Amino acid sequence: MAGSKQEQFPKELYSPSAKEVTLVKVPRMNFLVIEGKGNPAKSKEFQEAIGALYGTAYTMRFMFEKGHPIRAAAIGPLEGLFWTGRRAGRFRMDYKARELHWKLMLVQPRKVTKKAVDAAVGKLREKKDQALLSRLRFESFSEGAAVQTMHLGPYSEEMPTIGRLLSFATERGFEVLGPHHEIYLSDPHRTKPEKLKTVVRYAVSRKPRGHGVPAR
Repeated sequence: MAGSKQEQFPKELYSPSAKEVTLVKVPRMNFLVIEGKGNPAKSKEFQEAIGALYGTAYTMRFMFEKGHPIRAAAIGPLEGLFWTGRRAGRFRMDYKARELHWKLMLVQPRKVTKKAVDAAVGKLREKKDQALLSRLRFESFSEGAAVQTMHLGPYSEEMPTIGRLLSFATERGFEVLGPHHEIYLSDPHRTKPEKLKTVVRYAVSRKPRGHGVPAR
């Protein structure tokens, strides 16, 4: 159903231009999530988490009758939050670090409930024992104001794109609050590295003006 897709994946949030950085407002949405720590490029757990998320999402879709809006809704792109530490409510990111905290997410239609997620996890366990299913959660997440753009090319060449985002935020009086956020629009197993499309996003807030006086 076109309406369900449009509601679930707003173009301004999931298909930004690669030619410019934009300031967006990201609403609260519901996600299937699994958290972990390690090197995403070499971690078996990271790959197993992806399988558990998609397995749950597809199982849940087929639990509903044909024509149901949840079954008709598209499965969202994989999203990942990455950080190396937290301090005073802000996330820190060392881009040279190999060991990262990570949180993988799949956005869900608004009508999905925790009860439906728990049922899907239970059904999936009957078919295949996946240890990471015990760590899967259903939760809401909101970034609010954020800066983002589309990165074209290998993940290893994101630094210039990240630099553009951080410069855009600083020049406009914002400071980065959220973790490094990536939304994967391409399958790395089926897409050439130079063709990969990845949305890169950071939650931001206005820097206080003067001596601690909040900006308006």
